Amino acid sequence: MEWMVMPLKRYADFSGRSRRKEYWMFVLLQLLIIIGICIIAVVFGGFSPDISGGMPAGGGLLMGLLGLFTLAFIIPSIAVQVRRFHDQDKSGWFVLLNLIPYIGGLVVLVFMCLDGTRGTNRFGEDPKARGTAGEAFS
Repeated sequence: MEWMVMPLKRYADFSGRSRRKEYWMFVLLQLLIIIGICIIAVVFGGFSPDISGGMPAGGGLLMGLLGLFTLAFIIPSIAVQVRRFHDQDKSGWFVLLNLIPYIGGLVVLVFMCLDGTRGTNRFGEDPKARGTAGEAFS
C-alpha cells in the first residue's frame, strides 16, 4: 500500500527518480478507484437510462465524482511519469509524447516498462540503491 500512495505524498514533485514499482502500483490504485466508482454507479443506477431518455438518475453524480478524481490525480500522475523518465536518464519533457495521437501513449507505455539506469545519473541517486558491477568489486 505504501507504493500506491507514494506519488500522492510527492504530489507535485517533478524532481528525482521513481521506480517502476512506484509507477505501476499508482496506476493500479487509480484503476481500483475507477472500478469502485463504477460499481457504486451500477448499484445506485447511474448507468440505467431515465424514462424521458435524458441522463441517468445518478449519472450527474457519477460524472462529478469521476471529474473530481481526474482533477485530483492528474498532477501526481504526470509527476510520477516525469520521475520514471528521469530514472531512465531521459528528460521529463518526454511526457509530451502522450499528446501524439495513437502512437504516443504506446511509446510512453513502453518507456514506463523499461528499467532505470543503474547507479547515479544526472537526476539523482538510484531509487533501488543498487550500484554498478564495477563498484561492487572495487
